[in-house]
Amino acid sequence: MIPIQTYIFNVFENTTDKNNGLSKLARWHEKVAQAEFKSFNTISRSIQNHYQIILNYFDNRSTNASAESFNAKIKAFRSQFRGLRNIEFLLSRLTNIYA
Repeated sequence: MIPIQTYIFNVFENTTDKNNGLSKLARWHEKVAQAEFKSFNTISRSIQNHYQIILNYFDNRSTNASAESFNAKIKAFRSQFRGLRNIEFLLSRLTNIYA
């Protein structure tokens, strides 16, 4: 029997079709429910609530990781300058640093 965490990795690594991905995700969800791992319940609910968006990954195997990474960089920059009010300064610094 394949461990639950390995199974979900294999779904995304080895599946190229949306319909096949949906059925494999449904099987994974059932395995989580049967295993009664409380730590996987939150992940399982998140996947269940957003499965249409998640299934878009199988169209061209791309994610929004680069956008999320850029957002994290902006948050880190803003935290360095607490209370920053000058938007022009913020945009010019971001342009100089990350462009």
